[in-house]
Amino acid sequence: MIACEIPGMGPLRLRHLVLDYNGTLAVDGGLLPGVAERLQSLAKDLSITVLTADTFGRAAQGLGDLPCELAILPEGSQDIAKREFVRGLGAEMCVCIGNGRNDRLMLETAALGVAVILGEGAAGSALLAADVVCTSITSALDLLVNPLRLAATLRC
Repeated sequence: MIACEIPGMGPLRLRHLVLDYNGTLAVDGGLLPGVAERLQSLAKDLSITVLTADTFGRAAQGLGDLPCELAILPEGSQDIAKREFVRGLGAEMCVCIGNGRNDRLMLETAALGVAVILGEGAAGSALLAADVVCTSITSALDLLVNPLRLAATLRC
């Protein structure tokens, strides 16, 4: 578990990390540098699940032996499927990271929603649903490695 007190927001008690793959952890299907090491580190404190449409068909290969679950979502209503997955885990214990329109509902539902803007951009609706916006996935993951950064960003 990762715990963090956010002045004016209250405590975060995070047990689950739910991530999108393409545009979040990967560009054009290839896992970005620095992601594997951070996921290895975070897996000591969080259960990690990657929910993806797997546009490029490379998610399983990219994630390899990393300590995370992979769920490839069928076409249609992926936004709802992602939200329902987060609700099933207990949204109050989830941090979600994504960039796409189909990530909006999970970012909005989670205790902590983080949107990332990488090479393919980010949907405006995802940005509006997020609590925090980062310009790299490593910066987003580092918020969890060092939760005092969250307090600095989110405090009132």
